[in-house]
Amino acid sequence: MEDPGPETLYLLWHDPAAKLPDNFALHGDAHKLADGLWLVRSELTRSRLYHRIKWQLPEGTALLCTPLGDEPDGWPKFKGLSSGAGKWLKGEG
Repeated sequence: MEDPGPETLYLLWHDPAAKLPDNFALHGDAHKLADGLWLVRSELTRSRLYHRIKWQLPEGTALLCTPLGDEPDGWPKFKGLSSGAGKWLKGEG
């Protein structure tokens, strides 16, 4: 088994209409921004996180998984999404 790497911040989106399993796991610390839209801090590589999420979703569900910058300059800007996302990014929530 691989040693865990440093945590990476990812933007994860899946079709919000998809029926998620009861035990749906995001494989890291996560903050929901909107239905199907998440920020996830994970020690997994992009490929491993993508596949672990993909395997939990119904066949054919649209999915996006992309790393974001490690520093605040690489973090997304957003408006009108769930409250607390900025605090979560800063490790305050």
